[in-house]
Amino acid sequence: MTLIGATNYELEAEISVLGAVFLEPSAIDEIVFLEDRDFVSPRHQQIYRVMKWLDDRNQPVDIATVMDMYMKHNKMDEMEVTYLLELANAVPTAANIAHYAKIVRSKALRRRGTDIGQKIMNLAYEDFETDDEYFAAIEKLASEVRPEDGGKMKSLQESRQSYFNHLLKRAEHIPTGFTQYDKWAHGLWRGWLFVSAGRPSVGKTAMLLQRVMGIAKHGPALIFSQEMDENQLFDRMISNITGIAYGRIKNKDLNPEELGVIEHAYKELEKLPIFVQDSSGVTIEEVRATARRFKKRYGQIAMIAVDYLQIMKISQRKNETRAQAIGNVTTTAKQIAREMNCCFMMLSQMTRESDNVKKPQLSHLKESSSIEQDADVVEFLWHDPADKMPQGKVVQQFFAKGRDVGMNEFKLLFMGWKQKFVELNR
Repeated sequence: MTLIGATNYELEAEISVLGAVFLEPSAIDEIVFLEDRDFVSPRHQQIYRVMKWLDDRNQPVDIATVMDMYMKHNKMDEMEVTYLLELANAVPTAANIAHYAKIVRSKALRRRGTDIGQKIMNLAYEDFETDDEYFAAIEKLASEVRPEDGGKMKSLQESRQSYFNHLLKRAEHIPTGFTQYDKWAHGLWRGWLFVSAGRPSVGKTAMLLQRVMGIAKHGPALIFSQEMDENQLFDRMISNITGIAYGRIKNKDLNPEELGVIEHAYKELEKLPIFVQDSSGVTIEEVRATARRFKKRYGQIAMIAVDYLQIMKISQRKNETRAQAIGNVTTTAKQIAREMNCCFMMLSQMTRESDNVKKPQLSHLKESSSIEQDADVVEFLWHDPADKMPQGKVVQQFFAKGRDVGMNEFKLLFMGWKQKFVELNR
């Protein structure tokens, strides 16, 4: 099949998209941004329109239902079942559908841009009473390049039913196991981007893992660990659960009785839906893709955790600063939290200037502007050397930003020898 102005690359991408939907109908949920006009082939445009029509009405999308639509509308002369079978057999997996859909969309935007550009050039030969009319004509044409909005703008009347459904639905908060915090904030909120920052040796990772163990009782928790491998994380969690000294677990200095205790603890721990990826340089796109796979498998995710933000693989576009590139990551992280309806927790570094002050502030977040703006909650963990207890280190927990919950402070005892935090009375 050849079309004037269309490359084989474009057509192969379109075939891969349609074939993936036939292979895995649920994959259509990943390409909701595509419009039928994005396809260069009229035949592919029509097939996609039929697929969307069926999906919008919760009807199955397969070769039989698509062909049935052609039959009902007397369009059998425009489609052969053999071609639909060819589409279904054209791709081995639906896993890459979003990639091919983005190619289809990108090529479509450029085709429209070229077409609109020619029309704008032709405006130079038309008569306009004023320059403003000329500008208006250009703007109208230019707006046609942009993808359709998708009908997101709604009146209050149109939103009435969904709003009252929202009021009747129980608020979705996830308990962390920290009693004082949970009483104040009701736990972690789904849709939150939660940033946790702290100076070295205050137990940021230990706090993260203790939270994960509490949160995983209410749904899957995904940990992206970039500095420690999975066994190092397990050592810390096992020490927290059993009370066996972390140093002895780390150094393999264990007697048979302790090994038995650890085996029992691990059996209890593995019942929790905690998943770990211990690779360095993870990208935010990889986090999103992994989260989507897990949501399809488990239905819901409670928490995504990245340890930590500044060592992720963060791409910088031309003429873009490091801070702007980090802003792209935090903005995407917030989008993932809302899309996955989970809490996205990021650990973050602090600036060196923070070492010279007693109590950290938002400005002490490293590359802080975008983090501060995108985060729903920003937590600082810090330790005053003058504040000591025999059992461990007193750590101050300061919530410098709390959307919907406000600011607050708590005092914690960090028993580093067993990687455990305990709330103290304030």
